[in-house]
Amino acid sequence: MKEIDSFQSLKNELAKNESVWLLLFKKGSEQSDCASKNYSMLASEPMKKVLCLADVNHVRDIHREYGVTGVPSLLCFEKGKLKNIVKGCQNPEQYKNLVVQAGAVSKENVTSRAHKNVIVYTTPTCSWCTAVKRHFQEHGIAYREINVAADQKAAAEMMKKSGQQGVPQTEINGRMVVGFDKATINSLLEIN
Repeated sequence: MKEIDSFQSLKNELAKNESVWLLLFKKGSEQSDCASKNYSMLASEPMKKVLCLADVNHVRDIHREYGVTGVPSLLCFEKGKLKNIVKGCQNPEQYKNLVVQAGAVSKENVTSRAHKNVIVYTTPTCSWCTAVKRHFQEHGIAYREINVAADQKAAAEMMKKSGQQGVPQTEINGRMVVGFDKATINSLLEIN
């Protein structure tokens, strides 16, 4: 487990390694301490992936660079490119599924849920955005969050896909869901 102390040290790791996983956390926060503890359990797993940690109490440039608005957040990089962001504290088995097996986060009692590409378009002050992200965390769904308030290009892409400006909007394997439409989201993600 490598401690990352700046965006530059992360760039160095990305340049040297094909697969890098970085947990952004805030020491002293209950959710972040949970994530750090559970993620750190992966240090004993044999793998070709580089596992890193960065405490945002000390490292203040990485989350801005990638538009991360909340921690804990697990960032997955492949060949130097950000591929996914998983928010919240996951249990050790979920981190193992994500990192070691490079599969989707899944609940222990779900045996065959197919991996879904989930992107949530949000703004920092949106209470429904928080609700949809909490719903995903409760059901162990891996997702990538895009803050459209901070990324006008992403906001334009979101509008082009859905024809709507409001958030949250969730893209599940290319299908847009506007608002927190729990029934549609659950159906697309095979949540009972």
